[in-house]
Amino acid sequence: MRTAGGASVAVIGGGYVGLPTAGVLARFGHRVVCAERDADRFEALRSGTVPIVEQGLSELLREGVASGRLRFVPRAAEAVRGAEYVFLCVDTPQREDGSADLSFVEAVAAEIAHELAPGTVVVNKSTVPVGTALLVERMTGATVVSNPEFLREGSAVRDSLHPDRVVVGAHDQRAARRVGELFSATGAPMIVTDTVTAETIKYASNAFLATKLSFVNALAGLCESVGADVRDVVLGLGYDRRIGFEFARPGPGWGGSCLPKDTAALLRIADGVGYDFALLRAAIAVNDEACDRVVRKVVDALGGRLEGATVAVWGLTFKAGTDDRRMSPAVSIARRLVAHGATVRAYDPTVRPGAVADDLAGIVVCGDAYDACREADAVALLTEWDELRGLDFSKVAGMMRATPPELVDARNLLDPSALRRAGFSYSAIGRR
Repeated sequence: MRTAGGASVAVIGGGYVGLPTAGVLARFGHRVVCAERDADRFEALRSGTVPIVEQGLSELLREGVASGRLRFVPRAAEAVRGAEYVFLCVDTPQREDGSADLSFVEAVAAEIAHELAPGTVVVNKSTVPVGTALLVERMTGATVVSNPEFLREGSAVRDSLHPDRVVVGAHDQRAARRVGELFSATGAPMIVTDTVTAETIKYASNAFLATKLSFVNALAGLCESVGADVRDVVLGLGYDRRIGFEFARPGPGWGGSCLPKDTAALLRIADGVGYDFALLRAAIAVNDEACDRVVRKVVDALGGRLEGATVAVWGLTFKAGTDDRRMSPAVSIARRLVAHGATVRAYDPTVRPGAVADDLAGIVVCGDAYDACREADAVALLTEWDELRGLDFSKVAGMMRATPPELVDARNLLDPSALRRAGFSYSAIGRR
């Protein structure tokens, strides 16, 4: 129960949400036990190795372990014994029909139901459909609070320490405020509401961001058609305080573990109650088109034919700063190039050379950006890794077999003038 060092907290799940949550709660002075069921991941955590790429996370976890306020265990039932608060930070993957798969949430709820101390509050941190808090409450018999995460991969530690807001929802408002107090050190505004509203806030937030990204990608397509430069158009938009610059960069489409899954799940929720969420459906369609447009650019750069061509791909993760390839547009584009007969040689700083994984089937993973370009006909820059800016592009051009060498910059990362001086035929997204 409560100790002099703060609250007693269990965090179930040692992934992209669970680890930042556990580390930050430990920094705030709470005593945290984090459970991770995957044997390899647990052994890595116990030995002091962080199994995911996330800026500042290694230092945060080391600090928590050294202070004695953070430790790791392999089973959820062990973690929750004596805990005042239990945070569920498990995966809720997308089913084929677009709905969220709650099997991990249900499995954990069943495992911990008979281990919870009287008065323990269970906190849903995972992104879950409307009504999940009531489901977990029925399964565990505990008070359940919805406390959705709003973390961006690559900056999850910073987002946890300095959130824009803390949302807590429960039918027991006292329990909601107790959970909010765990994060009082952030100084962030706290929104106290019911569980259904809190669950909806999470989906609504990601759906809005996805729609904003889709709007910018659609705008980039228009800019290409009329001869405008999307960078300057976005600059003109962003200085309007009502619009801003966040999530306003065109690219190959949005991906990752949140936006595709959450927009699909929100559509399923809307369909389930008979509401036609046409705007969100259109945003998803525009996102698919953004990916198609990059593939077409590569095909056009190769004279309309991929069969027998070699394409160097720079970047496989869905964005820079993370090792997450789930629903990555970069992987989707690379695999489509392979399906159309191209040889794809890819480089990503988070993927080891020769890596074998289901999502990388047919893709040759290389050790550096130069090696990926060996005898390539075209380069497709698909993830905005900053190290790519500093390459010797004259060297890259010399390693390629096409004349002139073709480069498709799907992230608008590079300087077109510098590329053209190095001899490249260069194309980007929404730029002249």
